[in-house]
Amino acid sequence: MVAKQSPFLQIPLMVFPNAKGLDLPSYATDGSAGVDLRAAISDELLLQRNERKLIPTGVGIALPVGYNAEIRSRSGLAYKNGVMVLNSPGTVDSDYRGELMVLLMNLGEESFRVERGMRIAQMVIIKHETVVWKEVNVLEDTSRSTGGYGSTGVK
Repeated sequence: MVAKQSPFLQIPLMVFPNAKGLDLPSYATDGSAGVDLRAAISDELLLQRNERKLIPTGVGIALPVGYNAEIRSRSGLAYKNGVMVLNSPGTVDSDYRGELMVLLMNLGEESFRVERGMRIAQMVIIKHETVVWKEVNVLEDTSRSTGGYGSTGVK
């Protein structure tokens, strides 16, 4: 009997000791693009207004070459609490093997409590191209040409 291959990309994931007992990163719905990452902290912490903290997720991944992961804010946390991933999207390169960390920033009016296992960010796996630069003296012209910031839609 021939083993049937999964149609999904399989990525090795390691659980660090601080995440034992927590759910693995998972999709909230069948149509979700990103998996939810959870706070792998021992005790709850308070993120004060205008404060940023690096929050461990307790997982590491081994992405194949040609892929990266983007760490993004969860829309509900951003909208309801003003809590977002500061460097969103954060990039995880295919050669990184450490614990995934999330840089959360509280831009809300109130302090925000982060609890163990709380969904704090989402991670989207992206296929990307690696480029080789081809230096030229002149770039091909377009209708926009060198129009920069705010130039489109201006008559």
